Amino acid sequence: MAINIPANIKYKTKNLAIKLNATGEQLVVKGHPWVFSNSIVKINDNAKTGDLAVIFSKNKNKVIGLGLYDANSPIRIKIIHNTEAKVKVNAIFFKNKIETAFKKRFALLKTNTNSYRLLFGENDGFPGLIADVYASVLVVKLYSEIWLPYIESILEHLQNTSQAETVVIRLSRNLEQSEAHGFKNGDVVFGSLKHEVVKFVEHDVNFSANVIKGHKTGYFLDHRANRKQVGKWSKNKTVLDVFSYAGGFSVHALYNGAKAVTSLDISKQALQIALENGKLNKYSGKHKIIAGDAFAELKKLIANNITFDVVVIDPPSFAKQTTEIELAKKKYAQLAELGKQLTSKKGLLVLASCSSRVRSQVFFDINTQALSITNRPYNLVLKTGHDIDHPITFPEGAYLKCGYYRFLD
Repeated sequence: MAINIPANIKYKTKNLAIKLNATGEQLVVKGHPWVFSNSIVKINDNAKTGDLAVIFSKNKNKVIGLGLYDANSPIRIKIIHNTEAKVKVNAIFFKNKIETAFKKRFALLKTNTNSYRLLFGENDGFPGLIADVYASVLVVKLYSEIWLPYIESILEHLQNTSQAETVVIRLSRNLEQSEAHGFKNGDVVFGSLKHEVVKFVEHDVNFSANVIKGHKTGYFLDHRANRKQVGKWSKNKTVLDVFSYAGGFSVHALYNGAKAVTSLDISKQALQIALENGKLNKYSGKHKIIAGDAFAELKKLIANNITFDVVVIDPPSFAKQTTEIELAKKKYAQLAELGKQLTSKKGLLVLASCSSRVRSQVFFDINTQALSITNRPYNLVLKTGHDIDHPITFPEGAYLKCGYYRFLD
């Protein structure tokens, strides 16, 4: 069975000769995957999105990197190869990169887990492209038009490597509005999909993802290791899962013997999914839900003197733009303070951030300051980042950080 893609995206590309200023050249040599428009000092006329950018050093005139040109982004060139080894950018080139990425996931796939990120954008050499696998369904999300000329062979190699029976295309908001392709968000381009909700397994625990309408590709795979860890420490405990979405932390806690779990999210629909995900597994504890603004609901719980043995606070990104960084810092400090008040004696507070613009050390410093305001002693027992299927190859690629704080009183 062949990959079914719109005919109008099969267009020819050309090679562009590129030279950069000193700053841009230095970043490429160091392996950074982004070249901004203000770094380009020389380029061919009539450059089009998807063209292959061949970057030459300013002095020695040798090739230092290959990238894809993006006319619609301030990141004008996305690097796909930056070693001195000569390569041809063709179907075999992409096949080798996909196989290399797959090998990095071997250890994870030896566990009872059949959901994983096969391609993590820039970190696997595919800037602006994500590929997630949920059991037999492969979901590929496109964030940039640069991939349109190459997408057919890439999808074929992804399907072959993952042995997926179904391939779904998801589109970012800007690509949904683009006229450069004939895809619709949620198109099934290989195989068939009986139900848009797909069941999968994560470290023995059953979950589901809506691969057509769910956030991102249907679920958030990056916290997998943290969910497993929280589950291990939840036996016979009461647990509060804040910004719970589909109940990742909640369900792991229930599966591992938590006495009672409360999932808190602003989305009633997400909370229903959390309840359904819980029911995919055997558990004896109680699963409660609270629908509402997290900050307001946490304050209500504090006012009623309610505490939990384990409190997990995993908010969405608070800093999607540089201008939001300072406000994000204040929100993280507030959540740490609220979490501290909700954590019972000798309890565990888990604080996480997925804001790439708030760097890891800054986040942990915020938590330290917020938790040290009172005299309640604690230990930072664990710091974590991305799971094995989210490898990090450049600073901006490291968005996830998580701290486990054990109170001593």
